Amino acid sequence: MDIQEKFDRVLERVKDPESELPLANIGIVQKFRYNDEKKVIYVFTTFAAHRPSCMTCVGITMAIESTLQRLLEEALLAEFPGFSVEFVPA
Repeated sequence: MDIQEKFDRVLERVKDPESELPLANIGIVQKFRYNDEKKVIYVFTTFAAHRPSCMTCVGITMAIESTLQRLLEEALLAEFPGFSVEFVPA
């Protein structure tokens, strides 16, 4: 299995807790980059672009973002042992 297939599999497996849709379907992750020498996976996301203007809603959205990042990081670390994960705004 190549690297892209592994990334695709992670995006299909990790689901948004609110909608139950896989991350592959909701467009939050724009791309992955990895540095094999440094053992780092960079995840480019658009979380900020999806934040509402309502201050109360922002708090809820940020809690969901945190959960999604944790779930995505856990799935990536399981798929790529020995790597670390960094989230980058796209």
